Amino acid sequence: MNHYELHVSGMSCNHCANAIQKALADVDPSAQVHVDLQQGLVVIDSDQAPEPLREAIVEAGYAVP
Repeated sequence: MNHYELHVSGMSCNHCANAIQKALADVDPSAQVHVDLQQGLVVIDSDQAPEPLREAIVEAGYAVP
């Protein structure tokens, strides 16, 4: 399992966190995701490569610099 910490901008509420968790679950249903709204950080433990996970977040409407 790979561990990723992605800085994500545009997250401000629980709806944002849920949208990101759903987008990542569509890519890897077994991924463990923690969204920290205050720090703008998404922590992901997944067997996937980082790029499809990052793309899922971007497609959900959030920026991953």
